[in-house]
Amino acid sequence: QVQLVESGGGLVQAGGSLRLSCVASGHTFSSETMGWFRRAPGLEREFVAVIRWSGGSTYYADSVKGRFTISRDNAKNTVYLQMSSLKPKDTAVYYCTMATSPILRVEAVSPWDYWGQGTQVTVSS
Repeated sequence: QVQLVESGGGLVQAGGSLRLSCVASGHTFSSETMGWFRRAPGLEREFVAVIRWSGGSTYYADSVKGRFTISRDNAKNTVYLQMSSLKPKDTAVYYCTMATSPILRVEAVSPWDYWGQGTQVTVSS
């Protein structure tokens, strides 16, 4: 059974940085797609970033482009989200997600197969 466990969230001042980690288990990785979404209070879950397990190509939401970096460590089955120049509007619960087959609309929630429990990121002004 696939499990995704996020860590690294916390409280940070505006302009600061955090690195989120997502450890995946229960699956043999080959061509999966890994992603990060977030949900701010009162809003729907929104796409943040995606990375292909094989090849490492990435894609970002416009709202985080240039500030966030997604990466993976194949040996550790871990995906990271390095967040810099954080803003109060980045405050949200951040979720790690995995798709076991190729998906076209990575920004949509429904195509993804597995989700972590989420980690809270709070950015103070």
